[in-house]
Amino acid sequence: MNDLHKSSPEEELTEEEFIELVLAEQQKALAEEREQRLQGTKPKKQRPIVKWIVWSMAFVLFFNTFALIFQIYSIPAIDFIKVSTKLSAQEDIQLYKKAVVEISTGTSKGTGFAISSDGLIVTNAHVVEDALTLSVAFPEEGLMEAQLLQSFPDVDLALLQVSADNIPSLPLADNPHFAKGEHVYFIGNPLAFTGIANEGTLLETTLLEDWQEPVMMMQAPVYKGNSGSPVLNADGEVIGVIFATMKQVSFGRVGLFVPVQVLQHLLNTYN
Repeated sequence: MNDLHKSSPEEELTEEEFIELVLAEQQKALAEEREQRLQGTKPKKQRPIVKWIVWSMAFVLFFNTFALIFQIYSIPAIDFIKVSTKLSAQEDIQLYKKAVVEISTGTSKGTGFAISSDGLIVTNAHVVEDALTLSVAFPEEGLMEAQLLQSFPDVDLALLQVSADNIPSLPLADNPHFAKGEHVYFIGNPLAFTGIANEGTLLETTLLEDWQEPVMMMQAPVYKGNSGSPVLNADGEVIGVIFATMKQVSFGRVGLFVPVQVLQHLLNTYN
């Protein structure tokens, strides 16, 4: 049975969940330190020998933990940062990234991208559902308030609008043909990072339970936060919108995206 994931946790600890746990603990430690400073309290001083023992034990635990994680997962999250750095050196990828935004709702974040110079933005419906506030951050234009124009939960897409002119945007592909093995790019804000470019290969379509429209599978490192990321072909045209991952019998863990034809149909209906 296929195992579809948008933002819900999986039964076993994945590499992205591990990194999130580490980041959460770091934030917790910093918050406690700030609270102590505000209250004017200081941690109790330890004798040098006690400090040395504590730090030695902490170092051993730290080393052993990360050695185990490297053996189990080989930290693919580190790999996608390396890939992003390499891809981001390309002029075309640099251009595409200008149109990709980080969407903040007050309680979570996701990805979106502009498809018109007057600020029309596409993302997933689940990214903006129950939003307390809604704002988007462009790499160069900065933070802007956004308005939810329309949500389409049946295909997990949503349209946002910002008040701006001459916004960098991405073109939509005109009825593309999805060839198995085709190389694609995608840009988003996975885990605690922003503006991460990555690549993958197309697999085949699949029909999800309770969905009328088929979606596309791709072999690619898709993580939490990539929801709403544009999938781009070799010409820099959007061919789909990432919305989830899934454990599939034949291919293992795959990324899923809504084909651009579905988005174009919604745009024609909306307009």
